[in-house]
Amino acid sequence: MNTENNNSPFRPAKRLEAVTEYYFSRKLKEVARMNAEGASVISLAIGSPDMPPSDATVDKLCETARQADAHGYQPSAGIPELRQAMAGFYKRWYNVELDPLTEIQPLIGSKEGILHVTLAFVNPGDRVLVPNPGYPTYTSLSKILGAEVVYYNLKEENGWQPDFDELGSMNLSGIKLMWTNYPNMPTGASAQMETYRELVAFAKRHGIVVVNDNPYSMILNEHPMSLLQVDGAKDCCIELNSMSKSHNMPGWRIGMCASNANFIQWILKVKSNIDSGVFRGLQLAAAEAYSNSDEWHRRANIETYHKRRAAAEEIMHELGCTFDKHQVGMFLWGKIPDKYANAEMLTEKVLHEANVFITPGFIFGSNGKRYIRISLCAKEDKIKEALGRIKALKLNKS
Repeated sequence: MNTENNNSPFRPAKRLEAVTEYYFSRKLKEVARMNAEGASVISLAIGSPDMPPSDATVDKLCETARQADAHGYQPSAGIPELRQAMAGFYKRWYNVELDPLTEIQPLIGSKEGILHVTLAFVNPGDRVLVPNPGYPTYTSLSKILGAEVVYYNLKEENGWQPDFDELGSMNLSGIKLMWTNYPNMPTGASAQMETYRELVAFAKRHGIVVVNDNPYSMILNEHPMSLLQVDGAKDCCIELNSMSKSHNMPGWRIGMCASNANFIQWILKVKSNIDSGVFRGLQLAAAEAYSNSDEWHRRANIETYHKRRAAAEEIMHELGCTFDKHQVGMFLWGKIPDKYANAEMLTEKVLHEANVFITPGFIFGSNGKRYIRISLCAKEDKIKEALGRIKALKLNKS
């Protein structure tokens, strides 16, 4: 519904003309209306983990919240305990050494980091490389801040990895940042050390800062990797990481970026002018979460999602979609049958006839227009219930 009053003397900033309302923000209003009318929609669309953090994490938050002196403003740079825990996390899982004082910046979620990094490195009119398909926020925030978005292709035939020959043939003048995301969302493509090495070489060769968004490395993945494992990566690269997926803490809004001391200081200069730090209890609880046992991670990030993934694969088969069984992360990405003109034809049919909400791939870019994405962030019985509803449509029989 258009609520704008064209007779009003008030107008939004011109930067809003470059973007539309986020797809999920708009679509969830529609789902809410359907539910209000009794539809009981099962959402397999959004990657919001439905499991709790570890008990020790919650206990630490409650313990700190009861302390009378824990409620004041906190430094934008983060408390030492959290920075040290983040450095320990990178050493433990990636064997990457980071100086907790100078090479780490805690964030209010890594989505905030996309904003701060862009503000720190990109002037209005500068150009930014964004993957197609890719996380829509790379595009929308770049446009809001006045940057020119230049898309680079990720394609199924190339394993959803960058084509560096194609990149090298592009006009790269004025490019300041390159966004990358491995393990990849939405495609589930695994991180590859060869890709990471190529990215570092590309960054150095062209004077471009490469930013790897790395929130999915723990999900359905036995061998977590980091771009910063490559020699010299810290000189020209930044990595974002998040506790939302790996530690079941999406609403806590705790993330981090890691890079060289100069880059981190520039990002902090932006951040310190925007926020006044995260509640101390959240920071100490996050530090505690980084100590979760290997068994906790295996149970939460491997075993649980493996069961859900098996059920999601059945949905893909029922929809007539093809997919790569080697995908990692908390989504399943599949190619739609030829009989559908585009993915939204299928997802809208499933939403309105089966009351199951699945994401059409076009929202991630033109290279996603013939794909759909199923989230694994629903209980196994709910995914199986969604499968039953979809089976009732007999889509493969039509």
